[in-house]
Formats: sequence, structure tokens, C-alpha cells
Amino acid sequence: MKQRGAWRLHALDERALALGLEPGMPLADARARVPDLVDLPHDPEGETALMRRLADSCERFTPMVAIDPPEGLVLDIEGCAHLFGGEGRLAQEAADFIARRGMRVAHARADTPEAALALARFNKGNERDETRAIRRLPLLALRAEPDVLLALRRAGFTSLGDLAELPAAPLAARFGNRLVDALDRLLGRTDSRIIPRRALPPIFAERRFAEPVARVETIMIVLGELLGTVGETLRERHEGGRRFAVRLFRSDGAVRDLAVETGTPVRDAATVLRLIDERIEALSDPLDPGFGFDMIRLAVPQTEALAAEQAGLIGGRSGTHELAALLDRLGARLGPQRFCRLLSQGSHVPERAMQLIPVAGSDAGLWDQAQPGEPPLRPLTLFDPPERIDVLAAVPDGPPRQFRWRKAVHRIVAQEGPERIAPEWWRRPNGHDSNPGLTRDYYRVEDEAGQRFWLFRHGLYERETAQPAWYVHGLFA
Repeated sequence: MKQRGAWRLHALDERALALGLEPGMPLADARARVPDLVDLPHDPEGETALMRRLADSCERFTPMVAIDPPEGLVLDIEGCAHLFGGEGRLAQEAADFIARRGMRVAHARADTPEAALALARFNKGNERDETRAIRRLPLLALRAEPDVLLALRRAGFTSLGDLAELPAAPLAARFGNRLVDALDRLLGRTDSRIIPRRALPPIFAERRFAEPVARVETIMIVLGELLGTVGETLRERHEGGRRFAVRLFRSDGAVRDLAVETGTPVRDAATVLRLIDERIEALSDPLDPGFGFDMIRLAVPQTEALAAEQAGLIGGRSGTHELAALLDRLGARLGPQRFCRLLSQGSHVPERAMQLIPVAGSDAGLWDQAQPGEPPLRPLTLFDPPERIDVLAAVPDGPPRQFRWRKAVHRIVAQEGPERIAPEWWRRPNGHDSNPGLTRDYYRVEDEAGQRFWLFRHGLYERETAQPAWYVHGLFA
């Protein structure tokens, strides 16, 4: 990579290190020492993508994984060690897992993330005693600014042990509070936690296999059992899941993600399993087990309240449930964002009164319930924008009697209205003072052929405009 105007070595493999090359060495000097040196440009984006893939793979050991750039991974293994026979075996298995992918690994365990990272990076002597090893760490473990480190060295400090017994107040007054905070985290005086890449879902279940599983049929059986487990948890919490996420950990380190969403909260294992099966069949890239999956995790990241449901007198479920199940199946196959519903908004203006939102991502039901027994006051079909028409009325501010639209004349035999909608002046930059907008008078009309239209006059006659314009805004079914 280019540093200070010259190309320098950034990272080397074991053979290059054995030949005496070091990070930071000028590339010209390295080539002079090793004429057949193979050098490649530094790829920061590729390294970041690699760390993300490694972090995903390490979630097989614990769901709490964080990345410490540029080359650090932190795993919070509290509560997970018993699955691997203890903390030591878990740490060694994680290190071996990464080493098998051709990377050098240094690992350490400590009470805080900062201490574990510092021990992995600087404890070259492999000191067994954690407290003594931390005190022997160099000042670089503090990750302080260069001028602060230089001031510490000039003051005669060389390791963390030299600072451990000093009073905090004088140390903070001379070198800053950040130094004291970093020291306390390294020494375990301050409780510290990682921020995982993915928030821990409220409900999840997982299954590990002694031998990798390569058959999709077996995976579906295991998923059915995991869905039964999370279903019991959801039932105890009187909740249902709106999103179910599956992570499949392959034995070679690859991770596959599957997710299904539902329009209403559910906890029935068979229903969700059918959606997952639909999702697998619709994958453009087939689910390749490779040498097999050694772990499956099922999470429910989104839940909602789900009360007990009483069946009807003749049994069966309502049409709403049937529609919800159909949309869920179609969403699993074609994508949950492709199916939308209309949601009422806080506006009287027709074009702003409704909003299309995905069914799977909405918090409300499948549709807004209309009052029973009432005819629709607004049409389902709206024109965007409204279409201009020529109207004949008895008086300028009266109801329409006849109108011409798309070169056809429609004589009105019945009409209802007006429904007056004032302009939303608060949306304008200057509010109501300068130009509040024009009022709309809407009419529901029917012509001689039985067609029903939704017309409006734009502007109040002689109060807002001298010649109000007429528009057709929608059609009734």
C-alpha cells in the first residue's frame, strides 16, 4: 500500500516473514532482498468483506460476534462454552476453524473484549496467568494517540503494570480521561460489553450435528422440530412471529440465510415450514449443502401479540385467514415486497388518504375495515393526475348536469354532494397567509348508462377563482 509517497509492504505470509521481510518495509527494498517476490495491491474493501464472512461463520460458536477492524474478531462466549466442553475448547475450536481457511490466528480469552484483543495481539510470551499477562502488555495496547504514548514513554512508563497502581485522578489530569477509561477496561475494573453485528433476536433455537447433514429433507425435518420449540415459547408469551430467519452453517465455513415474512402473526409450525419450503423452491441459487451443514439456527426477530382464537360454531377459519395464508405463500415464492395493501393516512385529500405498503411488513391487518352497511364514499380507482373535463351546470357554483370526458358526453341523472375538502395550507412554505390553495367540491354522479363517476370543482366561484375548473378524479365499480 502507498504510505508517505512510497509503496510499502502491508501484510506478509509466513514465507515472506521467514525471509526477513517486515510490514512497513519499502517495496523496492523488499524486491532487492527477494527478487522473485510476489506482491499484490492492498484491497481494503476485500479485507472488510472477508472479515464479514468470517464473522458470519463464527456465529456457529455464539450469536454475539463483533468485528474489531482491521483484523480482529470478538466473540462473547458467556453461556455458550458448555456446548463445546468449556471455554478453552471453544476458543481452540474457533481458532482452528479459522486456521483451516489458510489464515494465521492468535487468540486469547479475558473478562473484557479489550483485554482479550490486547492479549491476542501483544502477548507473544503466551503468559498463562491472565492478570500478569495484561500487566506485562506494552503501552500500545491502550490504543492511545501517538502524542499520549510518547508522553508516557518520556515519563518512564513501558507497560500497563507501570500504570495499574497509579491514582486515576492525576493520571487523567495529565493524560486525559480516555487513557484512564482504556486502562480500566483492560484491567477489568470497568464492565465492558461488545456491540454484536446482529442484535440478538428475542426468540431463537438451534441444532448442532455431530456429523454434517447434506440432505435437504433432513434439514426440513430439523426445522420442523425447531419451529415447534419456538412455537411453544411464542405460546407462553402470547405472541406470534411476523418474520422467521434461518441460518444454515456449512462445514466449509459458508453461511446461507433464508427468511420468510407473514402478513399476520403466526406460531403454527406447519404453516411456517410450508413457507420456508416455498422459499427454498423459489431460490435462483439452489440450496447447495456442499459437504453438509453442521448447524442450523432459527430466529424470530419480529413478534407481535397473538391472542387465543375461538373457532366458529361450524368450525373452519375466516376468509381473512385464508387470504393471509395465500399472500404469505405468494410472498415466500415471489418476494414479500411484491404484495401491498392500502393503509389509511391522516389526510382528507384523496391522493394522500391512502398509502401502499407491503403486506408482510405492515403492523396492521390486511385492510382497513369499512363500516358495515354503508356504500363506498370514495372510488377504488383514482386517476393520477385527475383528468380535466368540460361541465355544464345550472349555476356556476351548483352541481353538474352534464360533462364531456374523453370526447364523450355524459348526461347526469343522479348526483350526491358536494363533499367539500379544504386545502392543506400547513403543507405550504408560507402557510395560510400567501396562497392557501383551492378548495375542492366533490360530487358522486351517475350517467344515463349507469356509470358512476367522482367529479370535483377546483376552487370556489368568485371567492377563490373566477373560472373554477372541473376534473374527474375516479370511477366507482
